[in-house]
Amino acid sequence: MKNFKHLITLICLTVLTVGCDDDLDLSPQDELSEATIFSTYNNVRTYAWSFYDFLEAFPRSTTWAATRDLDGDLMQNGGSSVSRPYIGQNINVPANSAGTIYGVSYANIRKINIMLDRIANSEMTTEEIAHWRGVGLFFRAHEFFDLLNTYGGVTWLENELTDTDTDILNAPRDSRDLVANNILRDLQEAIGIIKEDGDGPNTVNPDVARALLARFALFEGTWRKYHGLGDHDKFLNVAVQTSAELIDKYPNLHPNYDRVFNSIDLGPIEGVLLYKHYVIDEVTHTASTNTRSTNNKYDITRKGIDKFLTKNGLPVTNPTNAQFQGDKDFHAEFRDRDDRLLIMSPPPYKVNGDGSQNWTSTGNPDDEEFFPILQAITGGFPYKELPDRNWSKRVTGEVPNFDRLVPTQTGNGYRFWKIWNDHNDAVSSRDLNDDPIFRMGEIFLIHAEAKFEVGDFNQSVADITINKLRQRGGVAPMTIAQITSDFDPTRDPDVDPVLFEIRRERAVEMMGEGVRRDDLRRWKKMDYATEVKLGRWIKQADYAQNIPIQGDAPEGYVQLIPLVPSAFPDHYYLFPLPADQLVLNPNIEQNPGW
Repeated sequence: MKNFKHLITLICLTVLTVGCDDDLDLSPQDELSEATIFSTYNNVRTYAWSFYDFLEAFPRSTTWAATRDLDGDLMQNGGSSVSRPYIGQNINVPANSAGTIYGVSYANIRKINIMLDRIANSEMTTEEIAHWRGVGLFFRAHEFFDLLNTYGGVTWLENELTDTDTDILNAPRDSRDLVANNILRDLQEAIGIIKEDGDGPNTVNPDVARALLARFALFEGTWRKYHGLGDHDKFLNVAVQTSAELIDKYPNLHPNYDRVFNSIDLGPIEGVLLYKHYVIDEVTHTASTNTRSTNNKYDITRKGIDKFLTKNGLPVTNPTNAQFQGDKDFHAEFRDRDDRLLIMSPPPYKVNGDGSQNWTSTGNPDDEEFFPILQAITGGFPYKELPDRNWSKRVTGEVPNFDRLVPTQTGNGYRFWKIWNDHNDAVSSRDLNDDPIFRMGEIFLIHAEAKFEVGDFNQSVADITINKLRQRGGVAPMTIAQITSDFDPTRDPDVDPVLFEIRRERAVEMMGEGVRRDDLRRWKKMDYATEVKLGRWIKQADYAQNIPIQGDAPEGYVQLIPLVPSAFPDHYYLFPLPADQLVLNPNIEQNPGW
């Protein structure tokens, strides 16, 4: 199979049923029917291409993974004065499963099981049959992982479900134990039977399956540990072993963090295991256009900004950190910080010109302090550069920009711009930068966290994981001996100081990638998301527009949402099953509390 960029989605599969002489072969020879689609390697490959669409990638419209991070504590909707429904506990039970994870995942599982049930009778060799079985198991595990993450125990389907399978159709939900163990089983089998090179460059191979297994095993192991379900070490040890195998094979990262998310071709980028490739006039997305538009007011919270260390490796809240110059001065706050901070949010600047394609310098060097710094980090055009522009090259004259509508704007003072590039120069909503789906940066974090959770994290582990990520951000290495109880006075006192720093690194490295909400859920720390969300420190007198400040003070931290959510309820850690499923099968019980 050629690159992931040429994936073809099968729109429909027509099954022809004829009643005629058994000696007549009436199966179509020039199209993929049920009689032919699973007969040869190429036909099965074409059918399986559609499975890649199950993997989350940059959107073709407006919804993407970063939206889930708005349900956490490190990002917020800068255009809203109310909490997200999940944080504000305003979720309703869906009336039907259409469009929900429940409906979508089971539809995908059916497609996969159709293939798994039929390939054994194909004309392929034993090795080819095994390969496609492994690919099918990988994608089935991926879909059941989504279901388990969202709902807990669900109905496990080993085969294609038909109307005659009344025992399954009317059965109670399977336990979380059964579903989790079956996902583990499927992925371990897949690793052993998928062809070493997959089906060509940038396709599912054993290492991609290992990456999914490591991701799943860490999630399930920590969920079990912090939700008191038991048997967590089994999954955590799998996460340790699987991530170690990948680190042994891929010990290094590409040195430029921005290139991991804004490259036009991730093929040459070291440490990327699988990605979605985009091609002009074939498959494009809207992530960069939206990030650079007033239509998208995704902001990083005060807490999110404070996660970024200074270059000496200390938190900004550490009382001995002389390198941090405070957050009351826009420029001082961004100085000597982890390079990834400038990749996440545009640093402060000012130029003459606002809303047009032209600009001139103010003549004050301080106004352009970060221009050469960002240029050195990203390499400049077509990657991030200053001044900030939207897709049509119109310039934002000043950052932070609270009160000028075009071309980009922020609500709380820290606009999120992780996806920003000019590969499809001056063209709207047809972005071309590739999307990393599995990458070693995540695997390093999985290994570090899992090793801590099983009591085996030490300086050697830190050096091959956390410190390689920090090196890419220009930050001093983690030295475990220095991380005492007062290393970060704002630390959650219920979390070990070293584990808190491991979690900090995950928050920084994967910000805006849609994992924070699920991290808080698996750690049972969603109470973080119900804290007051603050933004940048400002003086109201500096702005003509009224900007909400904490406590209605004349200066202070921006607070867009005046009402603080109630304490996060336990039953919200799992989402409600769609109501129509309970009607169709009265033996399926709703999640407790809904």
